[in-house]
Amino acid sequence: MATAAAPRRFCRCACFCSENLYVARYGLHLRFRDERQLRQDYGSILRSRGCVNPEDFQQLLVELEQEVVRRRRLGQESAARKALIASSYCPARPDLYSTLQDAALAPEFLAAVKYSTSPGADLLGLLQRLEIVSEEKRIYRVPVFTVSFCQALLEELEHFEQSDMPRGRPNTMNNYGVLLHELGLDEPLVTPLRERFLQPLMGLLYPDCGGAGLDSHRAFVVKYAPGQDRELGCHYDNAELTLNVALGKAFTGGALYFGGLFQTPAALTQPLEVEHVVGHGVLHRGGQLHGARALGTGERWNLVIWLRASAVRNHLCPMCCRKPDLVDEAEGFGDGFTREELPSVDVCTLT
Repeated sequence: MATAAAPRRFCRCACFCSENLYVARYGLHLRFRDERQLRQDYGSILRSRGCVNPEDFQQLLVELEQEVVRRRRLGQESAARKALIASSYCPARPDLYSTLQDAALAPEFLAAVKYSTSPGADLLGLLQRLEIVSEEKRIYRVPVFTVSFCQALLEELEHFEQSDMPRGRPNTMNNYGVLLHELGLDEPLVTPLRERFLQPLMGLLYPDCGGAGLDSHRAFVVKYAPGQDRELGCHYDNAELTLNVALGKAFTGGALYFGGLFQTPAALTQPLEVEHVVGHGVLHRGGQLHGARALGTGERWNLVIWLRASAVRNHLCPMCCRKPDLVDEAEGFGDGFTREELPSVDVCTLT
């Protein structure tokens, strides 16, 4: 007679295994289903970018097929890595695995969040507490973490990097860095940051993008260094909103650049460049085209949090621009899509 509330299951869109496959040497995101479709859709542009002989095309074909397999196995392999790290890894900074404290956050960030949760708070008042990078593009910047917290987090990340623990790629474009949920920092660090601090802030800044209804995220740290990734091609994020925080270390170059929204014609006309400041976070819409210029010297580490609102993305997948074809995830947030499971019903038999 009692009906339990229907729980939500987080999902991916099936397009994850066929859309937006990135090929760095050609600077392209490709849709891939089979060889015939690839030749038909991209033959001309591939030739113009250097894929000019059968060997080039066959190499590309093999790489795309391998990437599809990797994506299909991603959830299972990530869960296995997370379990192994949880059972075998000894952190350098165990204090980071406790619940996020206000002392880790910059006073300017705390003040902006406090204002966002106050009665009568509005966008104009909040913007007085942030740096407006671009009013037109709706890109903002604010100190997020203290420098000492950034240093502590970097110490932990470098310790993990030097261990023999397995690690996954941060995303489909970056090869070096750490997935925070695998390291065990999602629950103590990222979830409270999203729920307690970012949601009220984003609710005022981006109400039309689901800012007040952020219910999942994907958080990772990317690393740029000589002999590793040095730059990042133009792309947009699989997220409604993004926070990008510079953690350090000492570096030159590597500025972020922003164009228009990915659906907009001439979206990269006169891109806007934004220099990194340690501890400061850049806030922008996920659909804003952006990339990173080549690193000059040193190492650069950035924390990137893709913020997702299922109420928005359940209607339209931002990657394939269609209603999502949902695929269940065994655990975690998937890609932020949700479906309601059938409620369980308690049946009472009258005697």
